[in-house]
Amino acid sequence: MKNQKMMWIAWPAFLVAGVLEVLVFAMVDPHDLHWFGQPLELSRQAVYTLSFFVFWAVAMLSSGLTTLLAMSPFEVNQCPLPATERPDGCPKQEGCC
Repeated sequence: MKNQKMMWIAWPAFLVAGVLEVLVFAMVDPHDLHWFGQPLELSRQAVYTLSFFVFWAVAMLSSGLTTLLAMSPFEVNQCPLPATERPDGCPKQEGCC
């Protein structure tokens, strides 16, 4: 289930990062970019690559937050321990103890 949720986060973020890359660099030339007043000492391809990964990370953060907020209360409050090993305060399953 965790692998499936990771794909719910990573794949749409990858697609959004690709679209953002195209939209941003259709209007901005990487050689015109400056960092703290100094021109970037990177090749165009390096700027494209770094910006893609930044866009992907931001989109993954957004998708991850959406996935987290979409979790049911049962998923959030589920005790990860087996019923026999749960401490006081953790809900116990029926038929136990």
